[in-house]
Parts: sequence; C-alpha cells; structure tokens
Amino acid sequence: MGILVCILVLIFGNRADVAAWSLVSLMLLVCGIYYPVSILPEWVVPVAALIPLTYMLEYFRQFYGFQPIFSHPLAKGYVLVLFYLFLEIFLMKVALRRAKKSGLLLKLSE
Repeated sequence: MGILVCILVLIFGNRADVAAWSLVSLMLLVCGIYYPVSILPEWVVPVAALIPLTYMLEYFRQFYGFQPIFSHPLAKGYVLVLFYLFLEIFLMKVALRRAKKSGLLLKLSE
C-alpha cells in the first residue's frame, strides 16, 4: 500500500493523499482484519481474494479453529505479494518518469 500511495502522489499530486488513505481503510474492511472473510457478502469475496493480507489472516485463523475458505492461503498470499511488488516497481518507475517530465516532482519538493 505504501508504494501505491507514492505512485498516486507522483501521478496526481498531494490531492491523492485523502483518496489513498480512504483506499487503505476500505482494504482493511474487505480483507477480513476485523472479521473472517466468510462473513462478507458473496460478491465481496472475489475482491478480498485480490488482497494478500486476506490469505495471511486466513492462515493464522486456522490456528484458532476457523475453517479457511481459501486453499493453500500462505502460498497464495506470498505469490500475490511478489506479483504486486513487481507490478508496483514497474508502475513506480513509470510514475517517477512522468512526474519528472511534468515538473510535479519539483512541485512536491517545495
């Protein structure tokens, strides 16, 4: 999430800050940090499956007697983390190049 916030700030400037923190709050609701994903409505579960933290939380809930709704949660979580890491590194390079060209990088440093 930290890299994504940096990318959004480099693309949209300081006005992306509020949207980024709102996105983090929604992600915490969807990934199941407050309650298991099995309680979520059916249409939200595929969205939760895109968040690596969902799988990590499902893995740790197994130790407390909860039945996981995803198979191999730890492996899937790590695969998603690596995928998002490479994707965000690529997007960060693109956003940094764009911010240098548009002069936004200099405006942010003031």
